[in-house]
Amino acid sequence: MDVTPAAVRRQLPSSPASSASRSAPSAEDEIFAALASPVRRDVLRLLRERGPRSVQELASCFSMARPSFSEHLRVLREAGLVSERRDGRRRLYSLEPVPLVRVRDWLDPYERFWRDKLSALRHLLDDTVTVDTVTADTETTGTETGETGAGGRPHDSGGRPAGHDKEGP
Repeated sequence: MDVTPAAVRRQLPSSPASSASRSAPSAEDEIFAALASPVRRDVLRLLRERGPRSVQELASCFSMARPSFSEHLRVLREAGLVSERRDGRRRLYSLEPVPLVRVRDWLDPYERFWRDKLSALRHLLDDTVTVDTVTADTETTGTETGETGAGGRPHDSGGRPAGHDKEGP
């Protein structure tokens, strides 16, 4: 299965208006196409957590043929997400975090959108809790102010305990 960014783009439906814009993929398109694969995201995670690793060390973490794994590394390298350097006969791969800034910049407006939505929900829930608390106080005391007399019993407007129609003890 071909998992290169170009192969992914070939599988997408095309329209006449958008075909011209897809002929030259942007750097962001290559980054997102590279990140679309769980294997490549796992490679990036390993490099982030463990630091630079050789191809053999990385490949040993995955159950796939070496050529397939090398193709994943090539896609990551072309997207600028990893760098390769020679150390004798070994090739060491390192995480290159700078391209991920583009991902963060692209996601930032969506994060703000959800932060605003969740903030509005929090305010709505806070208002609802306040209204529910006032309603519960009113139902418990029989008054809107929640004033009670001695012993915590509600009083009517004349200062008499609620429910007492007669005067006297």
